[in-house]
Amino acid sequence: MSEFIILIQGDEKRWNAMSASERAEIDTAHREFRTKAGDAVLASGELQGSATAVTVRRGEDGEPVAVDGPFTEAKEVVGGFYVIDVPDQAAAVALASGLAEARHDHSGVQVQPLVDHSAGETGMSGV
Repeated sequence: MSEFIILIQGDEKRWNAMSASERAEIDTAHREFRTKAGDAVLASGELQGSATAVTVRRGEDGEPVAVDGPFTEAKEVVGGFYVIDVPDQAAAVALASGLAEARHDHSGVQVQPLVDHSAGETGMSGV
C-alpha cells in the first residue's frame, strides 16, 4: 500500500458565496468519498479560512518568525485534505475524482504521494 495526500484547492471567495444546494452537493460527495475509501482514510480535515493562516519563515536575523497569511500567489487556496493509504496512484486518483471539487470550475483536487521514510527513501528532513 502507498500513502497519498489529496489537497482540495479552490477559490475561497466562491466557497464563501456558495448556495445551500452547492454546499449540500459537496458535502454529499465527501460522505460518498468516505464510504468508498473506508479504512484507507488515515486523516482528513477542512481548513479554516486563509485569513487564519500563519506562515513560519526565516526572519531577517536568520531565526524563524511567524507572519500572517499563507502567502499563496494564486487565488486558489487549500481548503481541506485527506491522507489515504491505497494500493497505487490510480486508486488514489479514482477516489479523488469522486469529490465535487474535481468537477467545479472554481476548484480542483491535487493527488500526491507521500515519501515512505520507513523504506529508506529520503525527503524533507524531520518529516
